[in-house]
Amino acid sequence: MSAAQKLTRILATRTGADIELAFVTEDGRTTRVLASDDQIDLLVDELEDILNSPAEGESGEPPAAA
Repeated sequence: MSAAQKLTRILATRTGADIELAFVTEDGRTTRVLASDDQIDLLVDELEDILNSPAEGESGEPPAAA
């Protein structure tokens, strides 16, 4: 697995029955992926859970597994 890159931009568009996501990294590379509506729903739910949870270091408990 490659090292994590800093994200600079996310683009999303519908492509037929799927949703295309484009992730642009700080070094200018773009990675495009196709996802179903159900996958996007799950992603949104996970992101909301992360955003609504305490930031690391705020509690003594480890973060929940994804």
